[in-house]
Amino acid sequence: MNGEADAPVLRRLDAAGEPVRRRPDAAGERAPQGSETAADGEDAPQAPPVPGPEGRTGGARGRHAWRRRLRRTALALALLLLLPTLAAESALRLDYTGTPGPGTYTRDRDAVWLGHAWIDGRKTDADVDALVSRLRATGIRDLYVHAGPLEHDGTLPESAYPRARWLTETLRRRAPHLRVQAWLGDELAPEKPYAMHLERPATRSAVVESARRVLAAGFQGAHFDLEPLHSGDRNYLALLDALHRVTRAHHAVLSVAAHQIDPLPALHSVWGTVTGHPKWWSQAYFGQVARRVDQIAVMSYDTMQPLQSLYGGYVAQQTSLALEVTPETTDLLMGLPFYHENRFGHWAHAETVPAAVRGVRLGLSRTDKARTRFGVALYVDFAATEADWTAYREGWVR
Repeated sequence: MNGEADAPVLRRLDAAGEPVRRRPDAAGERAPQGSETAADGEDAPQAPPVPGPEGRTGGARGRHAWRRRLRRTALALALLLLLPTLAAESALRLDYTGTPGPGTYTRDRDAVWLGHAWIDGRKTDADVDALVSRLRATGIRDLYVHAGPLEHDGTLPESAYPRARWLTETLRRRAPHLRVQAWLGDELAPEKPYAMHLERPATRSAVVESARRVLAAGFQGAHFDLEPLHSGDRNYLALLDALHRVTRAHHAVLSVAAHQIDPLPALHSVWGTVTGHPKWWSQAYFGQVARRVDQIAVMSYDTMQPLQSLYGGYVAQQTSLALEVTPETTDLLMGLPFYHENRFGHWAHAETVPAAVRGVRLGLSRTDKARTRFGVALYVDFAATEADWTAYREGWVR
């Protein structure tokens, strides 16, 4: 999710079949007397076997046997793939059952992603007034305002955020409880070789300098969304360490948009081997990232789930997995899908705000319902409907 024009962007094993066994007479050997019969059930004459069309005895029967083996192998492979999937989906459906615990509502630490229009001149004072009015009765504290994207070399021209000062100062006067963060992102190599290369020290230094500049422009934090980011990337961790030194010096917030956590052990590795796109992070790597930032927002959408119940169970699972490894000193936010696209990986009829909110509350109830530094993040303002806002207020804010 790298800007207003883009939606959030949110993958199997193979097995070898059993080798075909040769028929006893495949090499032209005489079958034992009385071992073969004619089609009408009478004893066949014991003559030397006649090679079939493929150069072996009983070509038609050999082909039939080969086809049977092929069908059995295909069925076995299908079961190998289907049974674990069915088991995993059944577990997600089970995760969606039960009743969320009392008090599992907003902690007034929620956030919303806002499009580039807020700082490029398209929005006015009247729009700010309307935004403040909408957010007044919610738990939203942080605004991730799109100020990028970063250039592939890590730089960011000031022309990308010409009205940043106007927005931050206007909101500081009209809604001082809101915190405005610069949302910066880009595509990443190696999966996209033309894009940003975090392994280059010069690129990481440029990203740090870009963060320093947006903070000087009035933003109260820097929010990074770099995708696709592979689990275990040490260069990303080094970048976060350098960024955090800068944000601390400015008394600002460092936050990141995070990939989902492996719903099955090592799924990111398996999926990456098969598809070239390791969608998930390991839970351990998620924890390493969470310990280096002030706030981490899970992009808990684009989950490939076809039903609301399965999606809600998936969000409940993700909430629990993230809570287990996020330190108490870091804000953990779970993303809510405020958009309605239908494409691979995302079905609007399944990934709904009510299902996500219920999943968040179930995961929070089961894992750490007393956690105070916890919230939800709404993606994204320009695609949201009134129904999305209502579901958020009624299900989470109360």
